[in-house]
Amino acid sequence: MGRRAFVAGNWKMNTDRAGAVALAAAVAEAVAGERPAAEVAVCPPFVYLDAVGQALRARGGAVALGAQDVYDQENGAFTGEVSASMLKDLGVTWVIVGHSERRHVIKEPDELVNRKVRAVLGAGLGCILCVGETIQQREGGMTDAVNAHQVRSGLAGVPAEQVGRLVIAYEPVWAIGTGRTATPADAQDAHRKIRAVLGDLYGPAAAGATRIQYGGSMKPENAAELMKQPDVDGGLIGGAALKADSFMGIVRAGNR
Repeated sequence: MGRRAFVAGNWKMNTDRAGAVALAAAVAEAVAGERPAAEVAVCPPFVYLDAVGQALRARGGAVALGAQDVYDQENGAFTGEVSASMLKDLGVTWVIVGHSERRHVIKEPDELVNRKVRAVLGAGLGCILCVGETIQQREGGMTDAVNAHQVRSGLAGVPAEQVGRLVIAYEPVWAIGTGRTATPADAQDAHRKIRAVLGDLYGPAAAGATRIQYGGSMKPENAAELMKQPDVDGGLIGGAALKADSFMGIVRAGNR
């Protein structure tokens, strides 16, 4: 297969400064000691990016620093927003875009998600583009159509030469934080069809090289079975990323 598993922890709006630094340090020390096969990143809240980045660099830099969001403009009168260049200045190398909570809670439209993707990739950063269906869409048989639309709209105008820094995260919205998880077969089916869309957009070689994470309540108990699927290339981890032991249990599942 040739794709290196990628496990990223999305801490969402959790931790305080001391807790964020301690969690980052524990993950970095474990990764440095174990040298797992998977690539590893942690994505703390904006306000702790600098402190967490310092903690990661002090422990060898084997864990990448990621951000949970970005704004699509470079600078200007956009109160409260953070640009890709600001993130880059702090040592961020990955940015999550289009997470289901941004789409469905914050109500970000497809067009804004696309502008953010282009801003991240245009800045030379890695982009984790999230796609996935709600329970209503799933029960309506719309899973494949929703995923294909979100991939195509998210990547509109993205040139082929930037796709090497792209990761897709399939997150069935109905499985996030609910304890419900897509079966390995369900996840594989969705990932395979997402890869087919990428192939249509950028050709089979680019599609075959692009990693697709699973982002719906992955835990140490189910991570290995999910990552055994041929098109599941790691995980975007929420709740299980808030404790170093559980997060590392998932990271170890990427030793495939």
